[in-house]
Amino acid sequence: MPEKIRAELLRTWLGGPLQPMNFDFDTSINRAGTDSQKWQKYAGRDILPMWVADMDFKTAPAIIDALHRRVEHGVFGYARPTKSTMDAMVAAMATRYGWTVDPSWFVWLPGLVCGLNVTAQAFAEPGDEVLTLAPIYPPFMSAPKNSARVSVSVNLVLKDGHWEIDWAALEKAVTPRTKLFLLCSPHNPVARVWRREELQRLGEFCVRHNLVLCSDEIHCDLILDDLPHVPTALLGDEIAKLSITLMAPSKTYNIPGLGTSFAIIPDRALRAQFVRATAGIVAEVNTLGYDACEAAYRDSEEWRQALLSALRGNRDYLLDFVTRELPGVKVEAPIEATYLAWLNVRALNLSDPIAHFEKHGVGLSDGAYFGAQPGHYVRINFGCPRATLVEGLERMKRAIAAI
Repeated sequence: MPEKIRAELLRTWLGGPLQPMNFDFDTSINRAGTDSQKWQKYAGRDILPMWVADMDFKTAPAIIDALHRRVEHGVFGYARPTKSTMDAMVAAMATRYGWTVDPSWFVWLPGLVCGLNVTAQAFAEPGDEVLTLAPIYPPFMSAPKNSARVSVSVNLVLKDGHWEIDWAALEKAVTPRTKLFLLCSPHNPVARVWRREELQRLGEFCVRHNLVLCSDEIHCDLILDDLPHVPTALLGDEIAKLSITLMAPSKTYNIPGLGTSFAIIPDRALRAQFVRATAGIVAEVNTLGYDACEAAYRDSEEWRQALLSALRGNRDYLLDFVTRELPGVKVEAPIEATYLAWLNVRALNLSDPIAHFEKHGVGLSDGAYFGAQPGHYVRINFGCPRATLVEGLERMKRAIAAI
């Protein structure tokens, strides 16, 4: 379903047209000296942090208002989601993806990295293998290893200007000890939105090999092009029975510090096995997180649409700047989703591109952490005011000129 139609359906669900509002994605907010991991990394150094997936925008006003109301209540006991929270979640799944979700399918988590680790422990034994597609967000590779499972990565291939799944290599990677497939949809770091036919084929692959399919869809509401997001559990009953869908409002609404995420698991037995693996080791979601989550999915759609517009503008500026001003740097495929760009810097012949760019005042993510060849790729976060992006890219330009 196109983004504009989804937005209009949400307006209808909310009880009529939303009043036009102006949201500020241009003002730079000083995060230095705060608890920000992103900015603490380079404290006291003139380096713009453009690495971790944490935007420099204030969250939606409705979320801030909800948090103010909750703080003013003044009592912060152990929390569980209320009916209004669950109603907002169920309505959002129906409106955005056409997915009818039973409230009992939700399992709340304090983060999606936690969800990846729980999934590895729940559905694989020590020594069993967990498949994923590389390059990939590092916890996809580390989560199995944390509990003595084996992480197996199959490299994506660049074909006709798009990152594609190497289906032959994927089939060859399966062994009798393969128990689980970890999918990132949309994909971080290559910013790929998987098409329905690709997801269908992947789901059928998991059914054929009796693999649990865990799909991390944390970036699903950050699709920049006119493409639909398809949850894996919508691909048919057989696939739904083995699917675990991980979602969160954290990336979209810039509230990762509130530690509020969830798994949606339609199959009762699969859900029970997942919940057993959380027992005694997974913390509960905090009370502020529930209120923020409800306000995000129920009251913040117009803010999200404005955010997507700002991110599209930043993406287009970045693509143009890289083409014109950064010789030796390439964006090899469309940035279809997220606020992250995967940059090929191999032609710069830098043994340590991260150190070189830091020396010239910009902090990026090292592609090697995502499973890429050392020195070949970096990732840049463009979820920031345009002025910050412009300055970061100018610093990259100076860094390249200094080689």
